[in-house]
Amino acid sequence: MQQTEASRTQQPEARDEEGDVTGAIAPTEPLTALDVCDRCGAQAYVRVLLPNSGELLFCAHHSREYLPALKKAGAEVQDETERLITKPES
Repeated sequence: MQQTEASRTQQPEARDEEGDVTGAIAPTEPLTALDVCDRCGAQAYVRVLLPNSGELLFCAHHSREYLPALKKAGAEVQDETERLITKPES
């Protein structure tokens, strides 16, 4: 089957499937007991969203160790360590 000159030069139609990109981080779910530190396996209380769309989870101890360098690299941080000192409601 031969293509006509017109069909060879036509560009495919552009599809608008992607949403608007604002640069803001998408909301993340709260961390649960199933989320564990990538370093030691303890319960994670800090989620780090890396600039390349990667994610790291840390316990409070390891977050204190690694967060300064990760923040300098442009990582966004979801810190839930306040849950460690908050008293449960009676």
